[in-house]
Amino acid sequence: MMISVNVRVRDGLWTAVAFLLALVALLAPLGRPVQWWLVVASAVWAAALVPISARWPRWAILLTTPLHAVNNLLAIAPTSLVIFRSARSVRSQPQLWALVGATAVLQAAFGALHAWRAGDSLFEYLLGTAFTVVFLLVFPAVAGALVGRRKPLTQVLMERNDYLEHTRVLTASTARSDTRAHIASEMHDMLSHRLRQLTAHADALEQSAAEHAPELREQVELIRKTSAVAMDELREILGVLGTSTDADEDAGTRADVERLVAASAAAGVSVALDWSGPDLADADARVRRAVHRVVREALTNVHKHAPSARTRVSVQVGERVRVEVVNGPSGEPRGGGTRRGLIGLEERVALIGGSFGAGPVHGGFRVTADLPAHPVVQEESGAAGAVAEAPPPITAEVLTVPRVIGSGCLGTLAVVPALGTVLVLLIVALFSRTEMTRQEFDAFQVSVTQEDDVTETHGFGVPSDNTGCYRYHVRDDASRDFELCFDRKAVLITKRELAR
Repeated sequence: MMISVNVRVRDGLWTAVAFLLALVALLAPLGRPVQWWLVVASAVWAAALVPISARWPRWAILLTTPLHAVNNLLAIAPTSLVIFRSARSVRSQPQLWALVGATAVLQAAFGALHAWRAGDSLFEYLLGTAFTVVFLLVFPAVAGALVGRRKPLTQVLMERNDYLEHTRVLTASTARSDTRAHIASEMHDMLSHRLRQLTAHADALEQSAAEHAPELREQVELIRKTSAVAMDELREILGVLGTSTDADEDAGTRADVERLVAASAAAGVSVALDWSGPDLADADARVRRAVHRVVREALTNVHKHAPSARTRVSVQVGERVRVEVVNGPSGEPRGGGTRRGLIGLEERVALIGGSFGAGPVHGGFRVTADLPAHPVVQEESGAAGAVAEAPPPITAEVLTVPRVIGSGCLGTLAVVPALGTVLVLLIVALFSRTEMTRQEFDAFQVSVTQEDDVTETHGFGVPSDNTGCYRYHVRDDASRDFELCFDRKAVLITKRELAR
């Protein structure tokens, strides 16, 4: 919407400029005086061609030719604006220059018609035609063509830059994923086997200690439990690194939480599970892993700091998933701990948009987590997204003709002579003399004075109602005008004094 509004405003400004530039001929006619209604008609025609040049640029170029029948430079000056805008939109260069050639021929034809009616010499006709064709047709067409070719090139470069930037982000994400997978593979190959061996030896040692060294049973049992916890933590780390493990398939489901509770109960902790709501088997994997980690870490802390306390695990599944693990007072002295596990839980919960809390309550300890059932945060593996189709390659022709982005500057330089010439001629017209003294008027002789003798000194005066006549103000007399009329051979045929 904003783009369409800007386009309409820009078109309105171009239309206003073309209309006002043509109307300047009413105030300062540059060339033979023209009837006021003809100047207004040419201004309306030029203004109407501006919106046409945006939708039908080829027709707009050809329709500038009737303006040259006015034979007044300021009246036809807006054609340079129309040609410039139209040439930007014509993509085929041969077609554009064919249109320019046809327009030049039509301009010459309209100029010849007016020169015949005004009695201009062949030299004057050729000079005027060459001027308008070069400065009001060729230069604006060259500028528009160069600027028009710059726009699609710039668009291609921008699209290609976006594509490369997107590809770079995806490549970096892929490299991170590959690195994580490699680290996970090394950890799995090197650590998991050692931990399984440690667990097996701890089981055997526990059985042997129960028979031969009962006093060491608790220490051996602690070794076995610690090795089991280490194995679970290794699986969790592998899951974070992106490696799928068997434990991830049902992590956080009701069956998984029941296994965690049962394992703690088998280890001597008085723990009960309170699950309300549907199972989490179809929930987001990140939510399930968070539930598993919160319950497991909380129960691990109970084993370490309050093994004799009564513990309750509560999971409520609804629009949000709320997990709570609360243990009562314990007779054992509570250790300090590093709180690294709780800090890790808080970070994990925050990553998916949840809230976490942990602290003492009624002599015991409580761990809570409030998780969204459908987290909006996307996993990093999908952050980069799919790469869009690559833009077309930049060919050598596009890069050299015109010379990359510099064509826009070249186009600006090409249109400067046309607009500069019109500006200079406008200044000349505004400051040219439009009055003469009575002595100068009396010095002009009928059938003797040439038109050039008058116009070179006094200009073309102000528009007159009669064709071939020039009107000048009388100096020092605001109520009178002089009128000089010339025939087709540019010879003075009549002169008279008129009242304003």
